[in-house]
Amino acid sequence: MNGLRAVVVCLVLVCAAVVSPAAAVTPSVPSSAAVDVPSAVSPSWSALPVPAASPPVTVSDLAARGRSDAWATGYEHTADGLRPVLYRWDGTAWSRDTAFPGAGEPGWLGKVQFVGEEVWIFHNRDGAGEILRRSAGGWSTVPLPQTLSVYQDFAAVPGAAWVVGEDDTGLKVLHYDGSAWTTQSTPDGVLYLMGVTARTTTDAWAWADTTAGTTILRRDGTAWRDANVPLPPNSNVHTILLEPSGRVTIGGSQYTDGAARTYLMTFNGRTWRTSYPPLGDTYTEAMVRGPDGALWLPVRSDRAFQSKYARVDGKRTTFSYGPERTNAIDVKPRALARAGSSLLAFGTVEIYGAKPNLMSERLGG
Repeated sequence: MNGLRAVVVCLVLVCAAVVSPAAAVTPSVPSSAAVDVPSAVSPSWSALPVPAASPPVTVSDLAARGRSDAWATGYEHTADGLRPVLYRWDGTAWSRDTAFPGAGEPGWLGKVQFVGEEVWIFHNRDGAGEILRRSAGGWSTVPLPQTLSVYQDFAAVPGAAWVVGEDDTGLKVLHYDGSAWTTQSTPDGVLYLMGVTARTTTDAWAWADTTAGTTILRRDGTAWRDANVPLPPNSNVHTILLEPSGRVTIGGSQYTDGAARTYLMTFNGRTWRTSYPPLGDTYTEAMVRGPDGALWLPVRSDRAFQSKYARVDGKRTTFSYGPERTNAIDVKPRALARAGSSLLAFGTVEIYGAKPNLMSERLGG
């Protein structure tokens, strides 16, 4: 019996020795990390310094191509009016670019697109629209064929670009094929195009206000047509994500009993699926597909001194907070982008006693 007891004790000690090292490396989740811990180590958000502009500043867009090439756009409010602002991330730090045409003139910068090896940016240059193009040889411009009273959105892919807006005669869809501009027509009943995006020259999408309500349009290279997307009733659209895999994700708000709630729709190539994650009435324009495969977007924070982000992975929604900012009374990430294996955020922060200026944060890196 004593021999048997000795064998049992030895087995228990061996098992404890095997289990203990694994238990010892279980990570502790910091207060600023996401509630969800998808891997052995859950990275947290960190603050990135941004050279100041003339506050208050408005952020338009952020786009990244790999971990060391990202661009953020917007405009600053100077004594002489609006001035465009452009920042570049090189993988280590943000710097301001003032070498593009019209940098010191009235106007603003809008959406950023990567087209082949070039960077394309929509530029309102003192009322006239143009596309800024940055290549290895420097900056150049592509002027629009006409001036619009409203420049609503811009999209570009290799071989094509679209600018949507309005002039005195109504809705305008301007198309650039790499050499010349043409005007494209939309289906009857379309009153206004709120946004446009594209995957290829023959696969472009837009969301429109029509006589029948909000509608998704799709262009197959020949004409814009109703895509027959079964949007929730009494809803609008904030953004459409087109992914190389063919997956499409739509984000917007549905109004029910006088209140708005966020919805997400995903198309897998065959069917649309609609979900209502617990995001309140979050505006989903900044939504991106993160390096972890989940959807990420900034949400309204319940802490004035910290930003807040939502991670939506299927039916599970979790939240994380950015770093604490001393004396901050409003931290607003305006845009998100995947930068390699990390996420970049760009927006504004208002410090007590000062006007909103620029901020940036990174998850991972």
